[in-house]
Amino acid sequence: MENEREEGIGEIQIANEVVAAIASISASEIEGVITMSGNIKNELVGRFGSKKNTKGIKVTVDDNEAEVDIEITMKYGYSIPETSAKVQDRIAQSINEMTGLKVNRVNVNIAGVELPKD
Repeated sequence: MENEREEGIGEIQIANEVVAAIASISASEIEGVITMSGNIKNELVGRFGSKKNTKGIKVTVDDNEAEVDIEITMKYGYSIPETSAKVQDRIAQSINEMTGLKVNRVNVNIAGVELPKD
């Protein structure tokens, strides 16, 4: 569940929950994304993450490479392909910058669209 690597004078461990929290925050910064949705996976709940921050996100880390699956709800009126591409780019960039992990895939699943309130 944790990513381990040797750096400098010691070992660095990054829990998957931390990577999932980075993905969640990054996705929420994109205009048109309302919330992450879906079922929480047991492997994402731990001391560094919370159900709120990692809901709808699954992270797999292997050999300093990450794959992210995220389910989002979008605001009505935004382009799904454009918004999804922005989410993918932001998540990959943020995870790489903050953890040094190479992000191979970011799979975005649109779980819903919030309609305007009358």
